[in-house]
Amino acid sequence: MSKPKLRIPHVFVLLAGVILLCSLATFVVPSGRYDRVTRDVEGHERTLLVPGTYRHLDKLVSAEGVLLGRGDTPEDRARPVGLHGFLTAIPRGLEKQADIIFFIFVVGGVFGILQRTGVITAGLRLLLDRFGRSGALLTVVIMSVLALGGSTLGMGEEFIPLVPVFLLVSKRLGYDRIFGLALVIVAAQVGFAASTTNPFTVLVAQGIGEVPLLSGLWFRWIFLAVCLTTVLVYTLRYGARVKADPAASLMAGDAFDLDLDDHDEPFAPRHAVILTACTAIFAFILFATVRFGWWMSDMAGGFLLMGLVAAAVGRLPVDEAAAAFVDGMRDMVVAAMVVGFARGIEVVLSDGQIMDTVVHSAAVALQQVPRHVAAVGMLVFQSTLNLLIPSGSGQAAVTMPLMAPLSDLLGLTRQTAVFAFTCGDGFSNSIIPTSGILMSMLALARIPYVTWLRFMVPLFLILMGWAVVFLLVAVGIGYSG
Repeated sequence: MSKPKLRIPHVFVLLAGVILLCSLATFVVPSGRYDRVTRDVEGHERTLLVPGTYRHLDKLVSAEGVLLGRGDTPEDRARPVGLHGFLTAIPRGLEKQADIIFFIFVVGGVFGILQRTGVITAGLRLLLDRFGRSGALLTVVIMSVLALGGSTLGMGEEFIPLVPVFLLVSKRLGYDRIFGLALVIVAAQVGFAASTTNPFTVLVAQGIGEVPLLSGLWFRWIFLAVCLTTVLVYTLRYGARVKADPAASLMAGDAFDLDLDDHDEPFAPRHAVILTACTAIFAFILFATVRFGWWMSDMAGGFLLMGLVAAAVGRLPVDEAAAAFVDGMRDMVVAAMVVGFARGIEVVLSDGQIMDTVVHSAAVALQQVPRHVAAVGMLVFQSTLNLLIPSGSGQAAVTMPLMAPLSDLLGLTRQTAVFAFTCGDGFSNSIIPTSGILMSMLALARIPYVTWLRFMVPLFLILMGWAVVFLLVAVGIGYSG
């Protein structure tokens, strides 16, 4: 008798279940609170914890509070999350992530227009005609570019609508869905984790930790090179096995049907104009994000311009362009909503005021161990906390005000604490079910979560091993600048 396969529920069911467990945890885990201050960090206001101000809060439990979430809560008490808090956590998470959610919708709509013009498949056909005989070279180029985007600019959500494109690349090269998704998410996440100038993680953490901005770059560039090489070797070896024997695929038997295959046409001059214009607009969006502090609404406006230019050059009738935009947004529904569902976890933990308790307990535990162990402990703690706060800048605001001064007490440099944070926050994004980007891309790629874990967990452990090695080196050399 064959063993029943482990089935993971739909992503919305999975995240709702995590929110429910966290709600129940607010009745059991002690509540506590740090004082907070608002400070300007890299041009953005951040609400930061104040070290040394943690205090325990008694829980206030009442039938009215549990069922309806009503009743005043004194300053020295905390109210566990009841039925009302659980039911409203997802809508409030969607509200808090509205900027990212609508950004994903807009970008998805624009890619719908680009697809309707035929520029995506025509461009891929041209690319594959030139590099199709060397899938390994094309893989190295694509993953290196995306990793640099994640490492230097913190790109992540921007790649979500590109998943179908990279799936098509993988299919044309003779690989499977796993390989296609790895091209984009593994490359982007390893770059995000091995941050060099990522404004959402390393620069925020350095600003909070009062470390000179962009200092210690040489160490992080070496780390990025090592991690990227590891990822390329791992991905190419998997691809080679699949190409030699399709039965070796983790998704053996998958039909690998893609909608993008329906619109294949030769590369024409209008496609060249669209690609050139869109590339220029995209480059300006990236520049404006760093130079002018553009955020989601600004970037979405830039993408809308991209869609308008593509529709005009492609001579799409207005109604057809609008229909393509709607189709593109429709394809992003699950991907966009997952981001809001995931944020509901943080909403519940904050409502029950147990997040600060988790951070405080970790800080106390790290003071009891030798500094080499403490450095690795910071990595483990940041990776674990990322399950609950899958936001780089958000996690930095919660942990770095404590980890930076704690590193002083432990005899570690603050640069080492920043490095532990970026690695812990970044690598785990490739496996945790609360990562909106991961779950969105898995939904678009139609890859079961458990199947993805079979591919990704061994690579994740290797990358975490490299992080431990570099952390121990950082401790040994007193890594600071």
